[in-house]
Amino acid sequence: MDIKQAKQQIKYTMQAYFAKDEFGGYALPPQRQRPVFLLGAPGIGKTAIVEQIAQELDVGFVAYSMTHHTRQSALGLPFIVQKQYGGETYDVSEYTMSEIIAAVYDSIEQTGHAEGILFLDEINCVSETLTPAMLQFLQYKVFGRHKVPEGWIVVTAGNPPEYNRTARDFDLATWDRLKRIDVEPDYQAWREYALASSVHPAVITYLDVEQEHFYHLETTADGKEFVTARGWDDLSSAIKLYEAQDLPVDDILIGQYVQAPEIAKRFAVYYDLFTKYRSDYQIDRILAGTAEADVAQRAQEAPFDERVSLVGLISDALSNALREAVLEEGAVEFTHPRLMGLRDTLAQSETSDATEAVRELEANIQQLLRTDRASGLLSEQKYRSYERALEVLERAQRLAANGGTLAFDQVKEAFGALLDKLEQRVGEGEQALDNALAFAEQAFGEGQEMLLLITDLSANRYSMAFINAHGNERFFAHNANLQFGDRGADLAQRIKQTALDES
Repeated sequence: MDIKQAKQQIKYTMQAYFAKDEFGGYALPPQRQRPVFLLGAPGIGKTAIVEQIAQELDVGFVAYSMTHHTRQSALGLPFIVQKQYGGETYDVSEYTMSEIIAAVYDSIEQTGHAEGILFLDEINCVSETLTPAMLQFLQYKVFGRHKVPEGWIVVTAGNPPEYNRTARDFDLATWDRLKRIDVEPDYQAWREYALASSVHPAVITYLDVEQEHFYHLETTADGKEFVTARGWDDLSSAIKLYEAQDLPVDDILIGQYVQAPEIAKRFAVYYDLFTKYRSDYQIDRILAGTAEADVAQRAQEAPFDERVSLVGLISDALSNALREAVLEEGAVEFTHPRLMGLRDTLAQSETSDATEAVRELEANIQQLLRTDRASGLLSEQKYRSYERALEVLERAQRLAANGGTLAFDQVKEAFGALLDKLEQRVGEGEQALDNALAFAEQAFGEGQEMLLLITDLSANRYSMAFINAHGNERFFAHNANLQFGDRGADLAQRIKQTALDES
């Protein structure tokens, strides 16, 4: 199966394993919860999807690579204790807690998540001295004398032997203790992730044309040549950083990530063309609705690969604009109920000075930020929400510094600035979406390019969240097959619902 299907299968497994019976115990006892084993080529996103699942289920996450562990670090170190049996005293070997098990307890203490995922990577690469202990662990969730805490589910991964010279095939006894999922590289599945994660449009549009270059492994006279999904993803991040710093993106940089010389050379040539298209087609002006009239004519007459690149540029710029609006809306939805709680606390205490209550709320949000960052569960939406809420509280305190006592009216004023920013982002998003689709209609009509643009928007969770909330008649006209329920209130209604003087 592809990585998208694998993620869904793991998520179903986690939801089943976390299910409780009528007495609050786990419906499937931990000793019968087979660890999931993801078997697939390196760099296809096995670790990433498990971390995403932990974020989506809001549970703890601890990851370890088993290639770094010895028998002693995995099982713990021996020490001697004295025990009495039948009136006689004996020296008995005990073990300190496994480093891996201790990391799970540390995560519980730091994050408060009593349930979580323990992810062990490359378990088929452990040393021979650790192999018997791994067999016991897979069956009983025990390292040495210490168990994985109840509520923590084991997910493992590894590469087939042909990709990793230290990997070994498991025997029947080991396979019979695992819930095996074989994962194959698949560009279309990765493309959905790439759109949602804002992978550089040059990478996506290049692979749209050269899909056989998505995952490549070849043994040549000079050694192994390879390209992986991880390589393209990391190259995308590097290109964005280099562009931001006005550093050259050339075949030397590309070859550090795309370790197949011919593919790296071809992508370098394509990237040069891509940057030329970005300059020539005035993407920002297309979204603003101010592009010159001949730009659409040029797009209409361009070769197909150039038109695909243009669609990628428009899709990327548009998705970024809609993403900003969705993140800001999420920040408002996070902040509003906490400020309403602050208002109610002040009313109950019959005090007009909000200083202490604001500082306490500020400390609570900062603790959430630290906890999620330490646990690896700090998503982009959470980070934006925490930072925006803290901005509101800090702004309110600055307003009070000029006028003395901190009153709730100053909190409302600071929150109003956040609502103004949301209104601006949504307005920009609506304008950009309508202008982009109007340009595509003029340049491409109902051709493949329009279909590609609509498909990209439909696959992007931020774009669809924006469209579901605020609608767009052009989009629905081009995508009549999609069925939508209530698309939510318009912006004015949403802002009315978040007013702090409303219950």
